[in-house]
Amino acid sequence: MLYHTLMMMSKIIRLLPYDALLALGRVLGNLYYLLVKKQRERAIAQMMPALNVTESEARKLVRESFVNLARNMLDILYMPNLNEQNLSQYIEIDHLERMRMALMEGNGVVVLTGHIGTWEWLSAAFTLNGMPVTAIAKLQPNAEYSRALDDLRATIHVEIFNRGTNELRAAGRALKDGKILGFLADQDAGPGGAFIKFLGKTASTPLGPAVFSRRFSAPVVPAFIIRQENGRHLVKIGKPLHFEDTGDTDADLLRFTEQMTKILEDVIRENPTQWLWFQKRWNTPPEQQKTNKHHTVRVRRKSSEDTK
Repeated sequence: MLYHTLMMMSKIIRLLPYDALLALGRVLGNLYYLLVKKQRERAIAQMMPALNVTESEARKLVRESFVNLARNMLDILYMPNLNEQNLSQYIEIDHLERMRMALMEGNGVVVLTGHIGTWEWLSAAFTLNGMPVTAIAKLQPNAEYSRALDDLRATIHVEIFNRGTNELRAAGRALKDGKILGFLADQDAGPGGAFIKFLGKTASTPLGPAVFSRRFSAPVVPAFIIRQENGRHLVKIGKPLHFEDTGDTDADLLRFTEQMTKILEDVIRENPTQWLWFQKRWNTPPEQQKTNKHHTVRVRRKSSEDTK
């Protein structure tokens, strides 16, 4: 039932002019801000120390982030309207040649990104320019919602590996085949993550981008999609990064992850209304951290064995 409802909503949304969709997103975002007190207050509480802003400033920024989130959700429903011919009406891409050059290295590309802007549309910027994109996605609690989301992603030719389905093996194969592998690297990684500073507070950070880059000699390309004042999108593609192997794997993985985390942090600080401030980014306390050595061995084994 939910699947059919969402797909019907998508058909209706796609009939709207895009400016009308943006206006609807502002209405829904303001309504959501008023209704979801728990998420709203968590977002405000997390933003204040991270950006060193007052409560009043944080409330204004968080309200705008809720508007952006609502527009993101509508964008996902609108996604089947995107194609190679009309992409430039919605998305401008800065330095696409950097992605092309990284792909030419022949080892696939690890894309570093986060829950910033309409991240689902970031894939379209590449697939609709003829580049193969894959991503590891978290299964949604509702199977019908997951199915609808995957079907909408399929309209822009993205290959999804759902967690819990041998996704590491599939992701490794994708890099071997010279494809793009996207990582949302701004989520809490649990006790096995790298505990480093993120927006001023220690957070468990995913090592996945660093591990896959090391294992497959794949460059890491930072890429983010930012909504502009006119409601359209700008994709910013950074310079490729390469894993530096000094012989100390634990230290090398940590250093590379710190470098990538700093890039994510800078993008969020520059675009504070574009990030999901209510997510439980700092959910795992540092005292739950596993030792670096054990973590690295566990991740390395899983990556190498599962991707053969």
